[in-house]
Amino acid sequence: MRLLTLLVVLIGLTGCASFDTLSESVSGITDYFTGGEDNADPPSPLTELASPEVKVEEIWKESVGVGTDEQSLKLIPAIGGAKVIAADRKGLVEARDLQTGRLIWEAETDVQFSGGPGLGRDIVVLGSSNAEVLALNIENGAVLWKSLVSSEVLSVPVVGNDVVVVRTTDGMVVALDVKTGGKRWAYERNAPALSLRGTGSPLIAGENVIAGYDNGKLIALRLSDGKYVWETSIAIPKGRTEIERLVDLDVDPIANNGIIFISSYLGGMAAISESDGEVVWRNEKASSHSGLSNDFTYLYLADAESHVWQVDQHNGASLWQQKDLHQRRLTAPVAYQSYVVVGDYEGYVHWLSSTDGRQLGRIQISESAIEAKPVVVDGTVYVYAKDGTLAALRAR
Repeated sequence: MRLLTLLVVLIGLTGCASFDTLSESVSGITDYFTGGEDNADPPSPLTELASPEVKVEEIWKESVGVGTDEQSLKLIPAIGGAKVIAADRKGLVEARDLQTGRLIWEAETDVQFSGGPGLGRDIVVLGSSNAEVLALNIENGAVLWKSLVSSEVLSVPVVGNDVVVVRTTDGMVVALDVKTGGKRWAYERNAPALSLRGTGSPLIAGENVIAGYDNGKLIALRLSDGKYVWETSIAIPKGRTEIERLVDLDVDPIANNGIIFISSYLGGMAAISESDGEVVWRNEKASSHSGLSNDFTYLYLADAESHVWQVDQHNGASLWQQKDLHQRRLTAPVAYQSYVVVGDYEGYVHWLSSTDGRQLGRIQISESAIEAKPVVVDGTVYVYAKDGTLAALRAR
């Protein structure tokens, strides 16, 4: 599985670097995923919790087709209208009852989904590897429209203010009409010569769309017409090799009380004023490629070594780190109540304390990796594994 992940990342690296530079970069990223020539840094084995503080109950578990077909995609369950909606790689979309997992409707399409679903009031939107954007009726799964964009969609489309905003892998941000799929506007920015495979989803914040780029810059565009509003540098490339200088903003930005929080691959994280892009604070030690979560006071992330961090929203101070799940390729954390929840590469879902990060309990829902960020509604955690396992879990 580690070599499979390595191949996915290598395929996602693009550009015209020299042979020596590319060889050095490949060597560096190989060491990162394999632990070096002697594989000296393997994932930490799980040890039995002597006295689990929470009991994790499986409410229901179902299967959604082939899942991601063991590929690294941005297929994440979405919840709306008392339904959980999930899609697989081969074009299947299912809507299931939140409480029971009962199938409400399914749509079989011929689309190779790679990002989504995103939800609007009455619409389900997904993107594909073939630059397609497909919209379905949220009540019955009927196809509403299909549009073409410039390249693969590896992020979740966002719906708001009568538009669907889509981020593509070639640097485009596109706004489509929510009723027809017609293009309202498009903003283009070139991608750097070398970048990781993946893009963060855009964020609709007030009258603006916020999007992160692989050069470490965060930009704001006017939602109505795509006009440039502001940009700021979140991370500045540093290091000797091309890999060490990667600062991709591939996580989904989150907003709270007028502040936008974003993290880069190796260049730290920052808090940005939503109105003008001014930097409120930076934390150069806390970086993530998988994503962020927040509660009322704190931020949570899993770094490149799968250490889970708690960071103060107000000043960026790092408060605790949980290192017991070292190199277990964790999902982005999700925080709720007094818990922080992450999935890992062996299909385990871990409950941590938001107070100090200690392990409270765990459950295995599949033998397949979990890459999608868990979703929480009313104390129930919904988790989607790469083999298509969709489970609803609750801590007691």
